[in-house]
Parts: sequence; C-alpha cells; structure tokens
Amino acid sequence: MKRRYRIRRVLNVVNLSTPLGLLIAKVGGASPMPGPHGLILAFGYRYGFPIAGAFTVGNVVVTKHSELSERLITHENRHASQWACCIGLPMLPLYLVAMAASVVICGDQASYNPFERLANLDDGGYERRVPRWRRSR
Repeated sequence: MKRRYRIRRVLNVVNLSTPLGLLIAKVGGASPMPGPHGLILAFGYRYGFPIAGAFTVGNVVVTKHSELSERLITHENRHASQWACCIGLPMLPLYLVAMAASVVICGDQASYNPFERLANLDDGGYERRVPRWRRSR
C-alpha cells in the first residue's frame, strides 16, 4: 500500500471517522472486508438511507450491494481522503451543507456539491445538472 494511503488510514482512525464508519456498517448489518488503498468495504447494508449506491465514512465504504465497480471504488476512495482533510467528523456538517446547497442550486444532491465534484461525479454515477437559472423555460 502506498504511503499516502497508510497515512490517510491512520488519520481517519485517529479522527474517529473510520471507527464511526465501522459502527454504522455493523448497525446496518454490513459485512466488512479489506479493500484497495487501505479502504474497508462493507457489503450488505440493510437501510435505505442515505440514498446512494455506496457511501464512505472515514476509510469505510458502506453499500447495500454485494460488489462495487472500480469506478465507484475510485470515487469513494476520494471521499476517504476528504474525511482525512476535514479532520474527520467535521466532514458530516460540511457535507450536509454542501448537499443542501446543491439541492437548492440544481435540484439534486450532487451536481453542485463540491465534495461530490472533487470525487468525480461521473465515477460516482451522478448525473450532471445545470443550475435552475440556466435551464431553458
């Protein structure tokens, strides 16, 4: 594993985001297993929230599915780095504010959410929408 991923893994354990991710996976009935780049992939999450193919908390990628595409793992890998950059738990309110702003601006949770844009919308399977004021009437 590359040095940057080892550092990120340690940061996300120390900032408590990975332990939170493991707790969410356990409560949701997901089965964790080692993944690429120091990620922990947790398959079989049983709750419908949040609405996404997968979501990441710290270094834990949680999904209801039994497998993930390479593109989606790449997208979620970037989110794991965002958790480290946001010093862990402050990522939650920052992400929620960014998601709400995106809903107001373009009507979906991702198109203008900087966290999703930096993780690459296409890799995450998100549709790109234009702001409401740019749509033709």
